[in-house]
Formats: sequence, C-alpha cells, structure tokens
Amino acid sequence: MKTTRDKSDFEFGRRKFLANTSALGAASFFGFARPAAAEPPPETTRLRLVHIPTICQAPQYVAEEFLRDEGFTDLQYVEKAGTGDIEMALASGEVDINMHFAAPTVIRLDKKDPIVVLAGGHIGCFELFTASGVRSIRYLAGRKVAISAFGSSEHAFLASMLAYVGVDPGKDVTWVTPPFPEATRLLDTGEVAALLALPPRAQALRARHIGHVIVDSAVDRPWSQYFCCMLLGNRDFVQRHPIATKRAIRAIVKAADLCAVKPEWTARFLVERGFTSRYDYALESVRALPYGRWREYNPEDTLRFYALRLREAGMIKSTPQEIIARGSDWRFLNELKKELKA
Repeated sequence: MKTTRDKSDFEFGRRKFLANTSALGAASFFGFARPAAAEPPPETTRLRLVHIPTICQAPQYVAEEFLRDEGFTDLQYVEKAGTGDIEMALASGEVDINMHFAAPTVIRLDKKDPIVVLAGGHIGCFELFTASGVRSIRYLAGRKVAISAFGSSEHAFLASMLAYVGVDPGKDVTWVTPPFPEATRLLDTGEVAALLALPPRAQALRARHIGHVIVDSAVDRPWSQYFCCMLLGNRDFVQRHPIATKRAIRAIVKAADLCAVKPEWTARFLVERGFTSRYDYALESVRALPYGRWREYNPEDTLRFYALRLREAGMIKSTPQEIIARGSDWRFLNELKKELKA
C-alpha cells in the first residue's frame, strides 16, 4: 500500500519536528548545514521509500526534514510487511531509494536485479541467539536453525556466518521456517538451536530471557567491521536523476549523524511517528548501532566480504569483483565525504 503525505501532513510534521528540536537549535539542525543555494534543484521532487516496522532503518525515517530541505516536496512511503520486500520494491521501480541489508543485497546483485549500492548505512543490528549448550557458530552443524524464509535476510546472514567458520549451510544444518513467535518458542525449548534477530525483536528476546547471544554484529568481529545495512537505489532512478540521488543520500547520511549524536531524541521520534511502540527498545537499539560511521567504513569492502562468504556457501555464482562492478556507484558518496566532513 502506498501512502502519500499531503501538504497539511507535512506542515504538521514540520511544526512538530521543529518544536521537538527547538531546544537543540532547530534552525541549524544540530549543526548540519543546509544544501548550498547554488546547487541545481533535483530533477524530480518526488521520492519514494519503503516503510517497514523496524528500528535499524531509523536514519531514513528521521531524514524527512532533511529531504524536504533538499527539495523533495512529494515524499511517498510504500508500506511493506518486512525487509524481504525492500529489494523487490527497488528492483521493480516501486520505490526509488532505500536502506537494505548487505548480505541479501549481494544475492539480488548476483541475480542482476536493477539495483545499485550507493553508500553504507550503519554497522551492526543483527544478533545471533542460540539455545542452551550452543556456544559457537560451529555448534550449529547438525542442528535446526530457524529463519523466516529461504533467501531472507536472516538466511543470507546466517549462511555467511556458517561459511566463514567452515560449516556448509547447504548440507550441515537443517533450516526451518516457522513464524517468529513459534521460532521463539522453539528456541526457548531447545527444539531449534538458533535464530537471528533484528531490533526490536532482539530486545524482546533478551527481556524474556530466551536464548543467549553468541554474536552481536555491532561489536563482534568480523561482522562489526562491515556495514549491516547499505543505501540502495533503483538503477533507472539513479541514472535519470543524479542530482536527486545525491540530495537524497545527503539527507539520509545527515540523519544517520543525527541518530548517532541524539539517540534519545531519535528514539522518541520513532515512537511518536509509530515506527515502533517501545521507547526503551528503540533507545537501546539506537544507542547500540554506530550510525555515524558511514564516512569511516568502506562499503566496497562490505560487498566483497559478503560476496566471498555467499559464494563459499554456494548461494551466488558471481565473483566479488563482478558484484562490485555490476552493482555499486560510489561517486555520490565520495563527493559527500568531502562535503560533509566530520
């Protein structure tokens, strides 16, 4: 379902945004400069993004005000049920730009979907919860592992993790696909050995003392050395609208910096706007994720790392260099790194 916010919605949202940030200096947006007046306007004032119920994509939700400053007066949010719908919406042209997970993105690039990776998003966010007695990824060999679906984000990340430690994800584990509430019960009873959780589900599992975390991708190597989420664009949109593409990226990376320096404000924003219901879970997640490192980490290294792992797992045929050549465009990011120095 597609939702478009009309002018009255924008004005209400703008007033509320400015009211919430006035104590921090709303006019300067926490010290972030507005776009240069001499820069050409975007080729289109419409921008379509996905809206899903997740916390880790906070920057693109917080970016609304920045996007309006960049000249996007027609912001449309396409409602989707989960992360698995993002890549299809981008490939079909239903949305223009969106954040998405690195590992499943590599799978779509191997299939030659018309998407392009434009920048890194953030580090971390997925956590591997395991049943009692499972102390490392290698312990998953010969056991059942729960995922939402084959080809899903959890499947791609878990297959990468298994391949990294020498476990064949196609032969050495049994994949099961129960709904998440049932997967939670199976983990609690030990009927499945592991599941991968994203915020706010990871926070809920910890609060209920279900399973224990053996990998936190925000802090544990090698996962913490690579982007979890990346910023993608529909290839045709990027080719036809390079100015709009740069402006959209700039708005979202500014919002990522804002998430990094104002986690309490960000958590309140996410709750007030209905992206999540629990402030404590939102704050825990935003504080834990290193949103401000889009300048420091190399997104090309992320594509190379996951392409190697997924090729080892037998889930893609392309080489890392083919993935990078086919599915990345760093020109906007390189310009913005110079423009938006920390």
